[in-house]
Amino acid sequence: MNVLIVYAHPEPRSLNGSLKDFAVQRLENAGHAVQVSDLYAMQWKAVLDAADNTAPRPGERFDPSGDSRRAFEGGTQSADIALEQDKLRWADAVILQFPLWWFSMPAILKGWIERVYAYGFAYGVGEHSDTHWGDRYGEGTLAGKRAMLVVTTGGWESHYTSRGINGPIDDLLFPIQHGLLFYPGFDVLPPHVVYRVGKIDDARFEQVREALGQRLDTLGSTPPIPFRKQNAGDYRIPELTLRPELASGQSGFGVHLDHDRV
Repeated sequence: MNVLIVYAHPEPRSLNGSLKDFAVQRLENAGHAVQVSDLYAMQWKAVLDAADNTAPRPGERFDPSGDSRRAFEGGTQSADIALEQDKLRWADAVILQFPLWWFSMPAILKGWIERVYAYGFAYGVGEHSDTHWGDRYGEGTLAGKRAMLVVTTGGWESHYTSRGINGPIDDLLFPIQHGLLFYPGFDVLPPHVVYRVGKIDDARFEQVREALGQRLDTLGSTPPIPFRKQNAGDYRIPELTLRPELASGQSGFGVHLDHDRV
């Protein structure tokens, strides 16, 4: 497979840096081709603004979606955006690796999503009709590709359970996994989360590394999270609400999982 690692940590000598280097080696040793977008090393521009279109319309106000569409369709995107889109087209699998900071991804990685996911590339694609509401949530430009999160946290695993103070880890990651990955079409694998990273000694590091290695070894075969596809009949269109007979009496993120597919 072709594997793209989008990596967001500012310190190469960190645990994240070591795990990223290990992942590259493990994947390459298994015969995969690997590219890494090391966002801090690249000094990635995180802010979406008018400069992302190299051919702006003089005197017109900046319209994030409109400018993104014109730049993508007209071939006037800034070079850094176009390069990352080419990497996504090349990849069979994408790994987003980051520390969980304030219950989400680092701002630089969110900025990568905002700029690279251009209108016409990751959103705004497909027909909109009474039966099909765009190619998204299981369809889209990135359909057929796999994606997985590799996340580190300072908290204990128990802190991220159904009764833990931080809330369930699957709920915290839902906006990323369902919204940023499944939306443009990825098959999203269960996340790989490393907890309590501030307390990892040499022996524990070997365990952490081997656990990650096992996930990487099965990157192409692990069943994805069974998110419901938007246009497959489970949702009413155009309301985009789950049909009442499905997950009856339930609410929350879990209703968007088709447990019959597990």
